[in-house]
Amino acid sequence: MGAYIKCIDYYLPEKVLTNEALVEEFPEWSVDKVASKIGVDERHIAGPDETAGDMAEKAARLLFERNHISPSSIDFILLCTQSPDYFLPSTACILQNRLSIPTNAGALDFNLGCSGAVYGLALAKGLICSGVATNVLLLTSETYNKYIHPLDKGNRSIFGDGAAACLVSDSGIAEIGEFILGTNGKGAENLIVRTGASRMPLPTDKETVDIEGHVKREDYLYMNGGEIFNFTLDTVPPIIKGLMVKNDLRPEDVHYYVFHQANKFMLNTLRKICLIPKEKFYNNLATTGNTVSSTVFIALKDCIDNGLVRPSMNVMIAGFGVGLSWGGTILKF
Repeated sequence: MGAYIKCIDYYLPEKVLTNEALVEEFPEWSVDKVASKIGVDERHIAGPDETAGDMAEKAARLLFERNHISPSSIDFILLCTQSPDYFLPSTACILQNRLSIPTNAGALDFNLGCSGAVYGLALAKGLICSGVATNVLLLTSETYNKYIHPLDKGNRSIFGDGAAACLVSDSGIAEIGEFILGTNGKGAENLIVRTGASRMPLPTDKETVDIEGHVKREDYLYMNGGEIFNFTLDTVPPIIKGLMVKNDLRPEDVHYYVFHQANKFMLNTLRKICLIPKEKFYNNLATTGNTVSSTVFIALKDCIDNGLVRPSMNVMIAGFGVGLSWGGTILKF
């Protein structure tokens, strides 16, 4: 038995933060500088009372409505988020009730970021191929902007909030191939929100400066961009080669590449290092920014809608980042 993506949809919050608005706050920057280096013209920001659970619910409802999916057909919910509504219970359990999914459906959250969509597909494939489930609702939802300090212009220019919904089933538009997954927790310090959980539950108001001159605020999101960039360049080329071996493909057999939409500079560098033709490589964060675990599904949906991904194509997807964590697979359309 195989596992397939049946359909994808996504939700973006109503509030939009443009580069023009950012430059008003940080006049030492220019609109052209943000757009050319990061590749983002605008990003969507969750409302003050809008949670990852709220956004995941909206993405799921769009998926159900646009693809004529009945909630009663769902027998497992997977939610990838690093900004859950509560420490407990799992937000997926709350979504089961809010979406009117049957009570005999399994539901759980898993805490991953940039590689979350790929890991979620691996989990969903395992549930289907083992006979535990038939229709898995895989949700990714993140409100990273609630973790970002107002004066952190770097991260504010990169990250957008958003949610995606993907139905994984025993039939569909794209068969899910073999995976490569990996983790290196030694690099956890390079992308972290240090306080708020059990290790450091109380705010510290502590600020230090890293070797690149960036302010590290323990109560907010910190990203060592240089280390994350180096990690990505070290990790992604072996993923590409390994996926071709595991899925018995040659380079010419891979028709399109959809990677985690981190930022324009990183994606362009990856494409050149990996010798991927520009016409086979997706790179478009302009209206969404980096939505963390949702970037791959948002990109895939846009590629399908715009005819970039079509039947009979082999599409390589990959995610990489916070954890440090990475994963990839081949989708056979």
